Amino acid sequence: MDKKMNQAQMQAAKEAMSGWLAHPQELGAAPAALEWAGKFDLHDMHYYIFKYKAKPDDDKWLLGVAGGYAGEELEHCGHVFSEMEEYTADTAEEKAKALVETVRSYWMQQAEKAEDKKENPGSFLSFVLLEEPEWYKQAFVQTLREEWGVFDTGTAKEQAENETDDDILMLNWHDAIVSVSLMPGPIPADEVEAAAASNYMWQDGVEQVKKQQAHLLVAVLGRKLPPVEGGELLVKLTACACQQAGAIGVYANDTVYPADYYLHFAGMLKEDLFPIFNLVWIGLYNDKNGLCAYTNGLNDFGYDEIEVLNSSASPSDLHDFLSDIANYVITENVLLLDGETIGFTVEQKLPITKSRGVAVYGDSLKIAF
Repeated sequence: MDKKMNQAQMQAAKEAMSGWLAHPQELGAAPAALEWAGKFDLHDMHYYIFKYKAKPDDDKWLLGVAGGYAGEELEHCGHVFSEMEEYTADTAEEKAKALVETVRSYWMQQAEKAEDKKENPGSFLSFVLLEEPEWYKQAFVQTLREEWGVFDTGTAKEQAENETDDDILMLNWHDAIVSVSLMPGPIPADEVEAAAASNYMWQDGVEQVKKQQAHLLVAVLGRKLPPVEGGELLVKLTACACQQAGAIGVYANDTVYPADYYLHFAGMLKEDLFPIFNLVWIGLYNDKNGLCAYTNGLNDFGYDEIEVLNSSASPSDLHDFLSDIANYVITENVLLLDGETIGFTVEQKLPITKSRGVAVYGDSLKIAF
């Protein structure tokens, strides 16, 4: 790598480190000071060590690492991380390598989960956050039957076996097993608050989810039911849970939806429309080269997640475009392939490429828009 490219890659790493630290679940703002402190190679990739200060008057420097970069590339593979531990020159490289292994292991595990979802679609989960550790099971069952026409279709023996206790509801719905369970404790704060922060449409979401004291675990199990029907069944169940007293929101697809938002879009089912906004999250974020977007939820139906990188489109146009694509893929059972094109008009031919995900786990399809 020549000196010029080395400097360009180092600058890209510095920008990546600063951007990661500015995330609402990290520092929440760019660091007061950020300096390059070394580099190393690991797993045939280049990494850069940084030291930073969160506030101007901080006495201690903290350690961060950004990478990895293959060859002369300026796009990292997602290994940007800091545990906000004190920076010490003589141990910086050793600790930075440990950070890389930590985040690398995490991404590999998540990628494996994503691949498993694609290979074995049809099971769906959601978590409805509650202010109090209680729910009204009979009211839930009544709403499920009267509003959505869903009830236990099992035999008398199966129905008797499913009558466990007041905290658990299990029922058979044709080829699926449905489970709704009251979990008396909250979901870990760091997990659910980070998910809430990703919902750019819910400004006080992080503060709202801090109220959670319990949650309802909603599951649709049994892959004999077609994935589209399984997804729609999950939405019906979750919508009923959202009508419980003290329901705050729905944790699904690595974000948290406000309860009223979820209920509103579940209403699409009553108009014979697929509830795409309940089952696939369309994430948006800014990059230095443009607006980016991604889906989270297509894996549950057996498809690759989709990303749009560095677009000049408006946020609303990009959101609509990606939600239309996701809806088309699921409802029409369309398999998008690397090297093909897609468009909604005769003239529109947008190229599709498949590569490692930028904002999603595993591989994703990139559409130039």
